[in-house]
Amino acid sequence: MHAHDHIGFRDATVALFVMLATCVVMPSAAVPAEKISPALLPEVVAQQADQLATIDSDAGAMALFTKMVGPSLGLKDAAGTLGAKGLPAKLAKELGVAELSQSVHQLMAALAAWQLADLISHAGEDGLSRTTASAVFPPAARQDWMKASSHLSALANFFRLLIEPPPSDPAQPAPQTQRTELLLAAHRVAFEAQQRATASWWELHEWKERIRQARGQARLCGTWQWVIHDHQNHREQKTVMLFPPAGQAPSNSPLPAETIVLGDSIYLRWEKEGHVQEDSLLFIKDGTRIEGSFVNNTGGWGSITGKRTSSCQP
Repeated sequence: MHAHDHIGFRDATVALFVMLATCVVMPSAAVPAEKISPALLPEVVAQQADQLATIDSDAGAMALFTKMVGPSLGLKDAAGTLGAKGLPAKLAKELGVAELSQSVHQLMAALAAWQLADLISHAGEDGLSRTTASAVFPPAARQDWMKASSHLSALANFFRLLIEPPPSDPAQPAPQTQRTELLLAAHRVAFEAQQRATASWWELHEWKERIRQARGQARLCGTWQWVIHDHQNHREQKTVMLFPPAGQAPSNSPLPAETIVLGDSIYLRWEKEGHVQEDSLLFIKDGTRIEGSFVNNTGGWGSITGKRTSSCQP
């Protein structure tokens, strides 16, 4: 293999890994893959307006997400996992159900706030009255839930303006001014809610990939003895490779710039001072050994074999 042979190596390797990978759970989707996007959020807010207007708890939010909102947003895998009954505690932890639930609560609270803000904004286009505003004012429990779960900074002022009575003192702002302030507050809430909902959508959309990566990195975690055969320079090198638990970095051992582990397939990309190397490896013998090859941008290529010498140490 020559230097030019590494062109497209990563793309081809990653494509192979994706073909070999399996979904975590429930791989089907309610929305065609080409249409899955956070651009669906405004449409769902409009379609599910009546249901969103009644939510006042995380339990209600989760029920609506698993049955309607999740599949409508192309998040059926997350919805299916959260709607599953009797998941063992170990599996629930491995799938990150607690973190997944928190993202859903934030998404749903943001959508509920967005729906309410849109309702006030549209009413304002036809002449918003104080009676109209008061009629849609959410109960205390719904206010508390939206503020706590959505973390939208603009909500408190919006709620205050929504219920604030017209002034009796002529020196105070006129009702028209109040109406303008309320509509501006509604636009701020809708804008902030859209941003928050979009961020939560991406967290949920990328959930499966995070689980795949966590599973793969857990398999790779530990200390390995590698034997690297460099066919370009006709030499053999033995080295100790340390792969720490997720979120930790060893002080005396380099880490790959990119790591992809899907099933038994491993892709590692190393970068240092303009030198780039890509390793394509496989777990063998119940994951206690690896074998594969490497290629770099200086024309180097060869084989890699390795064995685990110690397990993962958190």
